[in-house]
Amino acid sequence: MLALKALWAYRGFIGASVRREFQARYRNAVLGPLWAVINPLAMITVYTVIFSEVMQARLPLVRTPYAYSIFVCAGLLAWGLFSEVCVRAQACFVDNAGVLKKISFPRLCLPVVVVLNALLNFFIIFGIFTAFLILIGQFPGWVYVAVVPLLVLLVLLAVGLGVSLGVLHVFFRDVGQVFGIVLQFWFWLTPIVYPLSALPAGARGAMGYNPMCALITGFQAVLQQQVWPDWSSLFYPLAIAVALCWAGLRMFRHLADEMVDAL
Repeated sequence: MLALKALWAYRGFIGASVRREFQARYRNAVLGPLWAVINPLAMITVYTVIFSEVMQARLPLVRTPYAYSIFVCAGLLAWGLFSEVCVRAQACFVDNAGVLKKISFPRLCLPVVVVLNALLNFFIIFGIFTAFLILIGQFPGWVYVAVVPLLVLLVLLAVGLGVSLGVLHVFFRDVGQVFGIVLQFWFWLTPIVYPLSALPAGARGAMGYNPMCALITGFQAVLQQQVWPDWSSLFYPLAIAVALCWAGLRMFRHLADEMVDAL
């Protein structure tokens, strides 16, 4: 509760940091914030044209022309948010070492700024993707609301992992390099560009240990199959997310003072 009160007291600082970072991303660009729209439009167009039209990619038991592009985009958007929060959260303390040494403020503001910036970018892209679904007549209807709990769980998992790694990264600078490699393998070990049904039975069983598997397939079920996700499959990633958040906050509280000296 004390941490939440401190964050609320510094809400102005957090809001200004989010705004400043968003503006800095497109500073000196002729089109400015329009790039936030152009980039996702280009991604959706590429996956739709290449996979749905050129390669004629199909999913098992699905015959609609846009099914595979929706399937891939749903997985990529969810993974993109997860990886952005994780990568930037694990580096936020090291990247802001100068600020931490000069200004007194709740250090948890930094991961919060990371999450809010990532969500801002995600909502822009996801809004365009939703408009695309409506345009092609593939909007999932009421099932669409299931995106909210999936999104909350995904962010919770990313924050727990990112903050835990962020604390370790202050003391062991190899953490960032190792995690970058792990993330690459993790991407291909998650059913983002291929359906889970394409794997052998043994591999599908092993996927149960990957917390991102249930989340990604949940997003794909809602946005591509237009059905409710398998809620029971989300208990495992929820447990992992809660455990990581607890571990990250515990490490942060015990090592907060030492972190500044290590930086």
